[in-house]
Amino acid sequence: DALAECVASDATVQDEGQTLKGLRAIQAWRLETAKKYQHTLEPVATTTRGCKTVVSTKLTGNFPGSPVTLDFVFTLEGGKIVALEIRP
Repeated sequence: DALAECVASDATVQDEGQTLKGLRAIQAWRLETAKKYQHTLEPVATTTRGCKTVVSTKLTGNFPGSPVTLDFVFTLEGGKIVALEIRP
């Protein structure tokens, strides 16, 4: 699975008021989100803030307010994502 190559086994994701921990939970969240929202993602800008990489991303899909631009804030360690926070 490509996700496992990019995400640490103990990584966390914060999205829609919930925090997911661990690769299995993140994989399930990703599949559930794709099914629920049927969305596409288009990166529009990247910046670095300290040790974090911020990717501003346009999401278009089956949800109120579509399209919307959100910040995906990544923390990387050892070449893998250890934390992801999705912010409006």
